[in-house]
Amino acid sequence: MATKITVNGKSHSTEAAADTPLLYVLRDDLELRGPKFGCGLSQCGSCAVLVDGKETRSCVTPVAAVVGKKVTTLEGLPALYAEEKQLGTAPGLHPLQQAWIDEQVPQCGYCQSGMIIMAADLLSQNPNPSDTEIKQAMDPHLCRCATHNAIVRAIKRAARAEG
Repeated sequence: MATKITVNGKSHSTEAAADTPLLYVLRDDLELRGPKFGCGLSQCGSCAVLVDGKETRSCVTPVAAVVGKKVTTLEGLPALYAEEKQLGTAPGLHPLQQAWIDEQVPQCGYCQSGMIIMAADLLSQNPNPSDTEIKQAMDPHLCRCATHNAIVRAIKRAARAEG
């Protein structure tokens, strides 16, 4: 039986079993490359997506758990931003994505999709976070390249741009 899910504003149907990790459906069926397989144990954050606006680890979330919910990946952030800000059209990049580029955050870049997703969740709850609040929110996401200071700068830049 097909499972219907909404990803990045579009309805999709998948034949994946109900207990298939959402990450596998996003990457294998929908060919989205934002969320990454990192640890497979919900510990690193590379697989993070937004589910109804909340950061969720897609490697341990069964596809059945998102039926009737709105899933947003890195690829869908510009459209989500346009919807939230009631813009006519989506910008090419979400302010967080642009800030990541402006601050030259990524080194290897593997974890960055999950980092940006977590930052989007943070800014939706707290549009002007302090350095400490940013560090606390980002703490569960692992980055072996140690770009944490640049991540804090990028989130603050995006907060200013959104404000």
